[in-house]
Amino acid sequence: MPTAPPFLIIGNPGNRRVTLFQEALIRAGLPPAHVLAWEAVARAPDVLLDQPDTERFVRIDAAGEDAGVERAFLKRGHADALAAGCDTVAPAPLDALPDEHGRVLCPRQHHLGFLRVLEDLSARFTLRPRWRVQSAPGAIADLFDKRVTSRRYAALGISVPPFLDLNEASAHPEGLRQGMRDAGFREAFVKLSCGSSASCLALYRPGRSGGSLLTSLHRGPTGWFNSLKVRRVTDARDVDAVLAFLLREGSQVEEARPKARLGGDVFDCRVLAVRGEPAFTVVRQSRLPITNLHLGGYRGDLGAFHAAVPRRELEAAMESCRAVARAHDCLHVGIDLMFEDFFHGHRVLEANAFGDLLPGLTRDGLSVYDWEIREALR
Repeated sequence: MPTAPPFLIIGNPGNRRVTLFQEALIRAGLPPAHVLAWEAVARAPDVLLDQPDTERFVRIDAAGEDAGVERAFLKRGHADALAAGCDTVAPAPLDALPDEHGRVLCPRQHHLGFLRVLEDLSARFTLRPRWRVQSAPGAIADLFDKRVTSRRYAALGISVPPFLDLNEASAHPEGLRQGMRDAGFREAFVKLSCGSSASCLALYRPGRSGGSLLTSLHRGPTGWFNSLKVRRVTDARDVDAVLAFLLREGSQVEEARPKARLGGDVFDCRVLAVRGEPAFTVVRQSRLPITNLHLGGYRGDLGAFHAAVPRRELEAAMESCRAVARAHDCLHVGIDLMFEDFFHGHRVLEANAFGDLLPGLTRDGLSVYDWEIREALR
């Protein structure tokens, strides 16, 4: 293999994403990547400039699953959160906050801090023009706002679920209900606009006494938490509390369209596009409309999927995935795709900058990370 530039990873050392990517580099006969910790980059972005100004690949990986990084992002977003009039702002000193597994702490402030750090990355990358950045920070910022991406895709002619535009005055439970009535939505997904992995997600159906919703959110003594169990909420006060929290922090609201079924269960797909082409597909099935694998969903059979989806509809859906991938300056994009009931069309639900953690998945003998490294080297 010809000599290739080394890799630099901005990630969380010891995280399985970093570990699996390092193993893929070794399989490719390449040296391990140098890892810069997200926490260090967030607190002192000039640490990037300590790296040599030589040709190299830069992989920006997910920043989650690390309490120190969360605090760093909250700190960076503190002033912006105050300026934006956020209802909830994390108390200082942030370093004194207890580590509580699953706690959702000021997501809008956290997101604003993340955007600040991405701006820092962009500024430093301009000083390192020989670096080959696999996912542009600006593209990552766009992919972390579902309101931005759904409207961009719709403008490009990509099929997405119908969505509501709630302004600040209508971003409350009754405003949501009125918007759904006006749009004719029987059910709607209310998604934290900057959420990932189904964090802060609710499927809401209005009705008498406030209606009901499915969600993994619950409120504990110290605030809101995500759990690994989807629960049904029917108490009107609890329903409105969940909706008020999500709408206050900034949410994408879209119609919940009936999904197609495989073997009796509903399903959707995660399609990973690499260098603009659909490369891997994971079928996610569940008895519930929320299909995420960590929330009770399971991987469906890819052969059964191909046998069930009409060829013309599958080709149209893959072309939509290509269009989504072309809309972002990223080596890889994870695209959540659904087929409507009885395969009467498809919809792109959302796209993810870090949607490539698909362990155990192979194609032509290559893992996802093997495939990405090969395409980067090309």
